[in-house]
Amino acid sequence: MITDLESGEIICSRCGLVVSDKTQETRAEWRAFNQEESNNRTRTGIPTSLARHDMGLSTVIGKSDKDASGRGLDTAMRATMERLRTWDFRTQAHTPTDRNLRHAFSQLDILKDKLGLPDAATEKTAYIYRKAQERGMVRGRTISGVLAAAAYIACRETGISRTLSDIAGVSNIKRKELARTYRLLVFELDLKIPMVDPLKCIAKVANKANLSERTKRQAITIMNKITKSGVSAGKDPMGLAASVLYFSCLNTGEPISQMNIADASGVTEVTIRNRFKDLKSQLV
Repeated sequence: MITDLESGEIICSRCGLVVSDKTQETRAEWRAFNQEESNNRTRTGIPTSLARHDMGLSTVIGKSDKDASGRGLDTAMRATMERLRTWDFRTQAHTPTDRNLRHAFSQLDILKDKLGLPDAATEKTAYIYRKAQERGMVRGRTISGVLAAAAYIACRETGISRTLSDIAGVSNIKRKELARTYRLLVFELDLKIPMVDPLKCIAKVANKANLSERTKRQAITIMNKITKSGVSAGKDPMGLAASVLYFSCLNTGEPISQMNIADASGVTEVTIRNRFKDLKSQLV
């Protein structure tokens, strides 16, 4: 059997019978017309992504001032190509929806770098924002507010330990407004948001407070016990993690105050004292 990659046919070498046609292209995605291009292979384009307003499917006019044969362009043609590049860039966002998505996803790139989000969370954020934009939920609200709420939902769904206060501080939005937009997205899009894992909150608070590995491991053991007993139900994960870490510090003899734990976790000292009383009655 002979496979003709140009025509996409599989042919019998003895009788010439075409066994199959329109076969799938399995070769590399680049093209090489000489040895130099073969050595310096490049892809035909960027991968598709929901975090781009055109999903990465558009094309652009290259910035090289050379023609197909490698000769330089004259002055008139160079000015013409520059003008064509300008209009090509402008026409790629010709609808209000495209302009909205372009502005939103440029802010998403900044938010991704500030929060250190992985690609999976970024794609999930873009997906949720596109759904909200299709429902008309962005109208009357700020793009940054809806985008930050979508980022918080993506962090919850992918298991990333980011609180509302963290995202509100990074995106320069009031926490109350962010929480209101978050509830709206969850209700209108009918999303099922998983609970925050308190174990990840322990690692986050312990790293901020510069606690030892011994204290952190004992806190994880205590958290597993109270999670199985059902004491953690209905409690704020960050406040519970801070209280467990404070309890572990007392057991291991590591000196730290309630104020330092409260600053590292973002909760008040009163919350830590109340949760500490509950833990003491359960564990002692």
